[in-house]
Amino acid sequence: MNQQLALGIDIGGTNTVFGIVDHRGDIQYRGAISTKKHLKIEDYINELYEAVLPAIEQVGGKAAIRGIGIGAPNGNYYKGTIEYAPNLNWKGIVPVTEMITEKFDLPSALTNDANAAAVGEMMYGAAKGMKDFIMITLGTGVGSGIVANGSLILGHDGFAGELGHTIIIPNGRQHWGTNAKGSLEAYCSATGVRLTAIEMLENSKTDSLMRNYAKEEIDSRVVYDCAMQGDVIANEVYAFTGDILGKALANFTMFSSPEAIILFGGLCKAGDLILTPTKKAMEENLLPIFQNKVKLVFSELKEADAAVLGASALVWEMKS
Repeated sequence: MNQQLALGIDIGGTNTVFGIVDHRGDIQYRGAISTKKHLKIEDYINELYEAVLPAIEQVGGKAAIRGIGIGAPNGNYYKGTIEYAPNLNWKGIVPVTEMITEKFDLPSALTNDANAAAVGEMMYGAAKGMKDFIMITLGTGVGSGIVANGSLILGHDGFAGELGHTIIIPNGRQHWGTNAKGSLEAYCSATGVRLTAIEMLENSKTDSLMRNYAKEEIDSRVVYDCAMQGDVIANEVYAFTGDILGKALANFTMFSSPEAIILFGGLCKAGDLILTPTKKAMEENLLPIFQNKVKLVFSELKEADAAVLGASALVWEMKS
C-alpha cells in the first residue's frame, strides 16, 4: 500500500481536467469532463467520480492514491470551499473538499487555480528549490500566486494574492467583469491585449495587418501573428502591455522581494515581444536595492499539464 500517486483536479469554467501524477510530475492518466453542463454540484461530483474511477483502478486502486488536490476559481484553501465563483453554475459557498472526500473516500485539499499553478511550479518547474517567488498567469485573466519563505501567501481568509485586480493605472480602463478602473487584468490579460489593439487601431492612421480583420475577429492570437510579421501597431501593443506589466511587477517585487517572477499562460507565447519591454519597465521602476536581482522567466510547465500538476502538488503538502 504505497501511496506514491496524487489525483489532481482542475475545475475550469467550461471543462474539468484531471490526472494521476507521481512525485516526479509524470502524469500517468489524463481525463476531462464538462463543468458547465451540471447545474447541481451533486450531479457534477457523481460524473467526476465515474470518470476518475477507471483511472484509479488502473493504477492499483485507492490504496495507491495519497489524496486529491483541487484547483478552482475562488477556491478557499482554509475552508475547502468555492465561494461566489462568477464563471461556475454553483452559486454561493460550495463545500467542495467535503463532498469530494466523502464521495471518493480520499483526503482532499483545494486552492484557487493560480495558487495551484504556483505550487506546481515550486514542485515540478522553474521554481524548484525556490522559497520566494511570484507566479503570474497571463491568460484570459491575470492570476497570481505568491510564495514567501517557502509558503503560499493566503491571507487571513484564504484569498490573498489577487495581484491581477490591483490598480496600476488610476481611473484607467474599466474592467469588463469587476467594473474596477485601471486594474492590471484590464491591460495585461489576453482580453486586455485585444482591447489595446482595438484602441490603437482606432486612434491611429498607421497601416496595419490587423486592419484586415473585423473588430470582433481581433484577439491576442491575431495580435501575435501580425507582430511576428513586423506589424508596427501589433508590436506597439506588446510594448505598451509589457510596460504596464513591468511597472506592476516592480511594485510586487518591492512588496515581497522574490528570487524570481515566473510568467505563465497564453500570452507567454509572444516570447521576447512581451518579456523584453516587461523586464525594462520593471528594472526602471525598482529602487536600486532591488534592481537586477529578480529573475524574470517563463514557466517550465507545459500549458496543457500545468493545471493538473499544480492541483496534484497540493497533495504532497498535506500532512500525513
